[in-house]
Amino acid sequence: MLASERHQLILSLVREHGAIRLAELVERLGVTAVTVRRDVTELADRGLLTRVHGGVTLTRPRGGHPEPGRVASPFGPPMPGALVGMVAPSVEYYWPTVVQGAQSTVAAAGGRLVLRASSYDAAEDRRQITKLLERGVQTLLVAPATTGRGALDLLRWLGSLSVPVVLVERLPPPELPTLALDAATTAHALGAGLAVRHLVSLGHRGVGLMASRSSPHTPAVRTGWREAVASLGLEPRAALDLDIPAYGSPGWAAEYDALLDRCRRAGVRALLVHADREAIGLIERARDGGIAVPGELAVVSYDDEVAAASDPPLTAVCPQKHRLGAVAAELALARLAETAERPVHRLQLWPTLVVRESCGGAPERAQP
Repeated sequence: MLASERHQLILSLVREHGAIRLAELVERLGVTAVTVRRDVTELADRGLLTRVHGGVTLTRPRGGHPEPGRVASPFGPPMPGALVGMVAPSVEYYWPTVVQGAQSTVAAAGGRLVLRASSYDAAEDRRQITKLLERGVQTLLVAPATTGRGALDLLRWLGSLSVPVVLVERLPPPELPTLALDAATTAHALGAGLAVRHLVSLGHRGVGLMASRSSPHTPAVRTGWREAVASLGLEPRAALDLDIPAYGSPGWAAEYDALLDRCRRAGVRALLVHADREAIGLIERARDGGIAVPGELAVVSYDDEVAAASDPPLTAVCPQKHRLGAVAAELALARLAETAERPVHRLQLWPTLVVRESCGGAPERAQP
């Protein structure tokens, strides 16, 4: 029997019975348990059925109406004693401010946040989440790996947990289009567009990109940069799209010098650099190479972690990290408090642009 034929038969049986055990599917289809598990996983990923312990059921639409006379607060309900778990991929860069936002919101609601750090690895994410579940947390804020080995299985597992899960700065990949998890994210593509438009407003007709090789936000930043360059009709020759190694990594100075030389030869006089550390290192190498910033090269950084301390201070795209953590915690507490069916919430915050001296504009705060 072909896989497509098995899928149709499985769906037919689930529609007929409402729910069916995996063992019964093995018997009816005459295939191995491994084959059945693979089939139902594929169907569940496509949103055609729902996995439950030992079997499958029809996918039920999420949403519905609240109980008569009851209107739930959408954000931040009082939750005295609530224990909220959080797994962040780092506690050194970007994430401390996100954690602070979540912590302050949970504390204001009378609960407690318990933090564990991971390392952009699906197996480590699962280990840390399991520890929090053993600790007795009632809801989870998680920034899991969404690419690489084990990422899809991790996300499927998160979707099967009995406690509410909110993704932070992550969305399910296209392979899991109906994974019903709340999420709070930043509009990084829009932020990149803000940077490009600011540079164009200063008279630049070409804007290059230097993007971190390792950041999970790089694809969205690159997408926003490409869309802005295309929509504004900027010079293709100056639209260099370059990977930049981590500041301080082996051989970084020589690579930065080579990147600057490529920009010089292509006539690129404006750059969006992701992230702050790399932008600061680039300015250092530019200065040592006799390139004046902002006189000969305008630079906008992405992240605004330490951009203000640069010399010159960096104009930077600033994701609203504290508010992001707060919104994620509000979603988790609301999900925990509501007894009625609640639709999946996917909230996206816009970053802002902080104008300083690195691209020649007068210091001010520019809103999108």
